[in-house]
Amino acid sequence: MAISYYKKAEMNASTGYDQTQEIVSRMLAELEVEGEAKAKEYCRTLDGWEGDVVVSREQIEAAKAKVPEQLKQDIHFAYERVSRFAAAQRDSIQGFETELSPGLFAGQKLIPMETAGCYVPGGRYAHIASAIMSVATAKVAGVKHVVACSVPRDEQGIHPAILYAMDLAGADTILQMGGVQGIASMAFGLFTGKPADILVGPGNRFVAEAKRQLFGRCGIDMFAGPTEIGIIADHGADPDIVAADLVGQAEHGPDSPAWLFTTSRELADAVTERMPGLIAALPETQRKAADAAWRDYGEIILCDTREEVVEVSDRYASEHLEVQAEDLGWWMEHLGSYGSLFVGEEATVAFGDKCSGTNHILPTKGAARYTGGLCAQKFLKIVTYQRQSREATRSVAAAAARLSRCEGMEGHARTGDVRLAKYYPDEAFDLVIAEEV
Repeated sequence: MAISYYKKAEMNASTGYDQTQEIVSRMLAELEVEGEAKAKEYCRTLDGWEGDVVVSREQIEAAKAKVPEQLKQDIHFAYERVSRFAAAQRDSIQGFETELSPGLFAGQKLIPMETAGCYVPGGRYAHIASAIMSVATAKVAGVKHVVACSVPRDEQGIHPAILYAMDLAGADTILQMGGVQGIASMAFGLFTGKPADILVGPGNRFVAEAKRQLFGRCGIDMFAGPTEIGIIADHGADPDIVAADLVGQAEHGPDSPAWLFTTSRELADAVTERMPGLIAALPETQRKAADAAWRDYGEIILCDTREEVVEVSDRYASEHLEVQAEDLGWWMEHLGSYGSLFVGEEATVAFGDKCSGTNHILPTKGAARYTGGLCAQKFLKIVTYQRQSREATRSVAAAAARLSRCEGMEGHARTGDVRLAKYYPDEAFDLVIAEEV
C-alpha cells in the first residue's frame, strides 16, 4: 500500500478552537441572562446595526423591489428544485402500524417540529441559496413556525436578495442579526417568544460552536463548520476543471479545506501548477480567502490504487465529494463517507451549492462518517406508539414481568402482575424466573 502526501496542510479543523469555545461560551451565558437587550448590544458592536431586529412586511416588500427580475427567476429556479427534492425526501419515509403478534400493534408517526431556527450567512458573501436550503426544507417538512436570521450588511439591513429568498421559502419571522447573538436569539426565543426546537444552517466557527454548545437544549442539524471539498480524480480528469473546483470552494474562507485524492502524479503536478493563477485572478476578498485556504488547509494525496483512494476519502469524510474518474458506478458503490456526492465531471459542487436540488447544508470536520446533510427528516420527530388487546396482554405481561424481575425492577414487574390478575383472575401465571441468572 502506498498513500503519500504530495501537499500536506499546515493547519486542521481544530486550529484556534479553544479560543472560539471560550468566546462563544461567554456570549451565550450573557445572552441567556440579559436577553434581548444584550442581543441588541451585540448587534450594535459586532454587526454595526441599530435598526429594527424583526423585519417588517414593509421592509420585505421594499427589498423585493430592489431585486432584479432575472435574479428573482434564478431564486425561483433554485427554490423549486430544492423544494421538490425535500418533498421527495419527506415522502420517502412514512408512518405505519404493524401487528407484531396477535393483538399487539406497534406504529410509527412523523410529527413536524413546532419551531425551527434557520441561520443564513450574509457577511463576506450573500448566501442566497442558504436561505432556500434551510427555510424551504423546514416548511416542506411541515414546521409550523420558521425563524430565519442573517447579518445586516449595511444601513439597509439584510441583503435584499436574501430577504426575498427567505420570504419566498416561507420564513414566518426574520431577524436582522448575525453570529452568536443570532443563534442565541433563535434558541432562547428572543424577539419571537418561540424558542427553536432545532437550529440549522451553515456559518463561521463562532456560529458552528454556538450551535454545538446549545445542542441538547435544542436540536441541531449537524456540526457545520468551514466548507470542505474533496475531489477524487484519475489520469483522465481535466486539471483545469479540478483546479477550478478546488478554488471555487477555497474562496469561501481562509479556513476552508480543499483536498485532492488522486492516483496520478501527472494530474497532481498539473493541478498544482494551475492553482496560483486561478487564485490570483479572483477579486481581492475571494483571492485572500482562497490563497490562505489553499496554503494552510489544502492537500493533495497520492495513492497507488482506487481502493486506497476510497480508504483515504472515507477517512476524510468530505463535506462535498466530487468524482472525476473512470468507472463512476464503481465509485458510487464503494465510497461510504461524504456529505454529498457529485458524480462525473458535469456534476460540480457549485451547482449543488446554488440550485440543482440537493441540500448544501452538509456535515464537516469528519461528521459525514455518522450523519448526512440537512433534509426534510431532520425537521420531523419519528415517534412510536403501541396498543394491544387484552388477549395480547396474556403473553406480553408475563414475559415483561419475568424480564423485569430478572433485572431487579419489581415495580415494573407488578404492573404486569396487576393486569394479568384483573384480566385473567381465574388463571395462574408463572411470573418468576425459575433459576437465578
